Amino acid sequence: MSAFVALGGALFGFDISSMSAIIGTDQYKSYYGNPLGVRQGSITSAMAAGSFVGVLSSSVLGDKLSRKIASQVGTVIWCIGAAVQSASNGVAMLIIGRVISGVCIGITSSLVPIYQSEIAPRKIRGRVVSIQQYAISFGIMIQYFIQYGSSFIHSQAAFRLPWAIQAVPAIVLFVGLFWFPRSPRWLASKDRWDEELLVIAFLRTANSDVNNPLVLAEYKEIEDQIRDKREQTSSSFYELYSRKMRKRVFLSVVIQVCSQLCGINVMNYYIIYIFESAGISNSLLASSILYSIYVLVAIPIILWTDKWGRRPSLLVGAIFMGFWLFLIGGLLMHYGVPNPFPNQVSTWIIIDHPAASHTILACSYLFFATFAFSWGPVSWIYPPEIIPLRIRAKSVSLSTASNWAMNYALGFAVPPLFRSISWRMFFMFGSFNIAAFIYVWFVAP
Repeated sequence: MSAFVALGGALFGFDISSMSAIIGTDQYKSYYGNPLGVRQGSITSAMAAGSFVGVLSSSVLGDKLSRKIASQVGTVIWCIGAAVQSASNGVAMLIIGRVISGVCIGITSSLVPIYQSEIAPRKIRGRVVSIQQYAISFGIMIQYFIQYGSSFIHSQAAFRLPWAIQAVPAIVLFVGLFWFPRSPRWLASKDRWDEELLVIAFLRTANSDVNNPLVLAEYKEIEDQIRDKREQTSSSFYELYSRKMRKRVFLSVVIQVCSQLCGINVMNYYIIYIFESAGISNSLLASSILYSIYVLVAIPIILWTDKWGRRPSLLVGAIFMGFWLFLIGGLLMHYGVPNPFPNQVSTWIIIDHPAASHTILACSYLFFATFAFSWGPVSWIYPPEIIPLRIRAKSVSLSTASNWAMNYALGFAVPPLFRSISWRMFFMFGSFNIAAFIYVWFVAP
């Protein structure tokens, strides 16, 4: 069940790579006027702008309609956005379509991990929620290969076809969710106790036995938690900022912000630019290998994340990601020269240094692999775990909104940054990883 609802994460992955292969094709550049700098940044970051709006509405929709129904609403919005993008006749319409699709991503990226964590047994909750990150990785890879294959079409279908195909997993998710139960904790929060008991029995036993001792124990535990928390305080946005909850909420927000500042979506969105700057001739093919590695390395985290813990994953990931970025920046600084063709995306390139180019390629692969087993899944597992049920949806929507706000800022700023400061940008993001390591070391339990 968690694997199926993780199609919401696959949509997130489709969003991430929906531009990465296309921006390097002649068909896209020709039709949209070779967008560079701020113009390309506006197109790429439009999805994150919509996601910011979607995630802020997700807590209200998730609490009112249930996690399941709200996710179905999101899939309908996604299909509308995919249709607008694939039919776009210019940059403005393309941006509008990406904003619409982004609203869906904001809703599903917030509610799917909550739904997964609320239907999963506690002992495997981390593994279950980490399926979300695997689905994101898988969605990135599938969409990239669709775009890579379409790049050989010598017409506008090279970019219109991949954007239209994005609707397929959303339709599958929308239809499939009709057969899924609502979250037992959401049912309990609405005093639908009989339905909650039936759902727990369905989730925990082979024959939906409502008299199973383990089922009754979990039912009683949820009931006690709901009643105790109602006596303590009412569910309110004000509690997010209370002295008791302030530290937890701030920690969950920082974890999500750092998952962006580590540089992953800079690499995701603009890996073609980086490979071109490194002097790698077939950057599209090199990127396809990268996304395949991303998917393969995400598998161990599903199996072992509950054994090695959240905090060690964050600490090890931050150190190694910082190292790979510093190495990429240093190689570009030492072996690169100003680009003799100023109208290109990359103003600083490596020429005739294959060893340096291949090392940058290897560092990029290792960076993605490190993220896939550390900050990638843990940044989604950790925030719901440290927040009480009564404000969980609101807190997770706030932390995910911070993720999308940072995603928007980076998606918009990186193209002009890459043209203006080139290799220095990698030192900047490497430093962010060191700062994340220090914060987690001193603050994250």
